[in-house]
Amino acid sequence: MLECIQWRCSSRRCECIRLDTPQCWVVSLAARPEKNEALKWVTEQPAWKRSEGRDHILPIHHPWSFKSVRRFMKNAIWLLPDMDSTGNWYKPGQGWLEKDLILPYVPNVDLCDAKCLLEIESKRSTLLFFRGRLKRNAGGKIRAKLVSELNGADGVVIEEGSAGEAGKAAAQSGMRKSIYCLCPAGDTPSSARLFDAIFSGCIPVIISDELELPFEGILDYRKIALFVSSSDAVQPGSLLKFLRSVSPAQIRAMQMNLAKFSRHFLYSNPAQPMGPEDLIWRMLAGKLVNIKLHTRRSQRVVKESRSLCTCDCKRSNLTIPALLS
Repeated sequence: MLECIQWRCSSRRCECIRLDTPQCWVVSLAARPEKNEALKWVTEQPAWKRSEGRDHILPIHHPWSFKSVRRFMKNAIWLLPDMDSTGNWYKPGQGWLEKDLILPYVPNVDLCDAKCLLEIESKRSTLLFFRGRLKRNAGGKIRAKLVSELNGADGVVIEEGSAGEAGKAAAQSGMRKSIYCLCPAGDTPSSARLFDAIFSGCIPVIISDELELPFEGILDYRKIALFVSSSDAVQPGSLLKFLRSVSPAQIRAMQMNLAKFSRHFLYSNPAQPMGPEDLIWRMLAGKLVNIKLHTRRSQRVVKESRSLCTCDCKRSNLTIPALLS
């Protein structure tokens, strides 16, 4: 049951949402004075103190969300768009896969359903398509290298992206005409482009060495996508040679799997079985034993003792370089 709790901040009314079963708090931390007041209020709640926040869920679905207060809330389960091992977005010891949960982006394009996929099957004349920002920072610098390597190649379409309805229509049209869709890293390892490709029935070619994927404990992305390391992707001629070596039977199998996978990323109200909302709760259920373990240990272990567990599992999902054949 959802209950809206209200209290007076310094200048206006502030709100917090409480989910009674399991008990957790979701707080909008906006203006600085109100943010600090909200942080103090949340961390002083008996429910928070009982587990030190371990059985609480925080939506941090932007690299800058909660940035100034994360160190006080690092025990909670974070709902994240991706992970980052560089420390640019998430500091070491604050977020890791065993504790947190990766969520899918809301796709920018319309879902191409089974009927749509059947109609456009014979119209996929482009080998590889990309539309988006061609220059990005951090891991996204790979984009400029890929443009230099691929631009002008036979069967390849690379375009600078644009916002708005016209940009959406151009991206959607290009993806539906293509066999493969390039999904390189941006400023962060993830982007909505992966889910746009899935919704379009276009096989994602993922070039993002530190990408973490939603619900990977349930879904096997190797059935719908190709993973290529950044170092291999920029070798002259290697990427296109690799894509052209994939057999028609493999392509067809992946396209059929894409049609099945799309429902896992389609947010809806009411939520549907095996939709993203359902998979979120399935993934959270798998964390309960570990949450209870660390909560009970924290309640009995002397804080300064050497038996206090300080190890965080933060193994990133690196793409291992290998020669493309």
